[in-house]
Amino acid sequence: MEEEKAAKVKSITVYPIKSCRGISVPHAPITSTGFRWDRQWMVVNANGRMYTQRVEPKLALVEIELPSEAFSEDWEPSSNSYMVIRAPGMDLLKVSLSKPRAVVDHVSVWQWSGSALDEGADAAEWFSKYIGKTSRLVRFDSVSQSRSTDPNFARGYKTMFSDQFPFLLISQESLDALNNILKEPVPIDRFRPNILVEGCKPFSEDLWKEIKIDTLTFCGVRLCSRCKIPTINQQTTIASPEPTETLQGFRSDKILLPNKKPQGQVFMGQHLVWKDRSGGGSSKSVRLGDPVYVLHRVSSTAEAAA
Repeated sequence: MEEEKAAKVKSITVYPIKSCRGISVPHAPITSTGFRWDRQWMVVNANGRMYTQRVEPKLALVEIELPSEAFSEDWEPSSNSYMVIRAPGMDLLKVSLSKPRAVVDHVSVWQWSGSALDEGADAAEWFSKYIGKTSRLVRFDSVSQSRSTDPNFARGYKTMFSDQFPFLLISQESLDALNNILKEPVPIDRFRPNILVEGCKPFSEDLWKEIKIDTLTFCGVRLCSRCKIPTINQQTTIASPEPTETLQGFRSDKILLPNKKPQGQVFMGQHLVWKDRSGGGSSKSVRLGDPVYVLHRVSSTAEAAA
């Protein structure tokens, strides 16, 4: 299969707690469920239902810090390894990276429900105070639980607490093209990708069905339909109609997917799964500057899965 170098990795972001601020890293180990630590935790309400910025935009201001060595391959936490959590007006919260023993039942993300590991009373009190509603911080229990991706798009793959799939890729050129139209440009954090690439044509990632990032093979499985979160300023938590309003003009399903019934969706980015998750490649990390090769592409967005 001919390899065409299409781009290179510009930035890598891991989001340990669902809907909270991401961590920009120079390299990140990958697992079958996404980057290590990505969406491994989430905040839930009294009924175990996920909190996200869609309803609680204050989560955008919650900063996460992990030990730098946590992004080295094969690193394992000790009893002195912590995730440090900060937010405006709040004391610092430290959560042990050693897995908790307590279990919370009836935790749910969209259609999935199961049990999760409970990070305890201090974390629950911290998030309850910050959000102003009864909350708990829970961790995905990969030993006893499994959450499959949508089999219509990626049969046989799994994720943790991400919305749909393990990875999200966007190109800098796509963001630039959008910002060239917007009256007020938006930063990439509005779209929360794991992998930002550069060096390709705008929105060319729409067509990527199979790519290699250095030696690791990924499949593009579904265009990312955008929810309310891109309209939320990640520094102020204030929402506005943009960039969704502008995206409706040239990135809607009506335009990109003319053969399908419009659902009022707009698209930005491509969801990925790690194809050779059981092996392949000497390194199991994605690194800044890694080349991106396109192995297979569709000819138009009308053929893309969405």
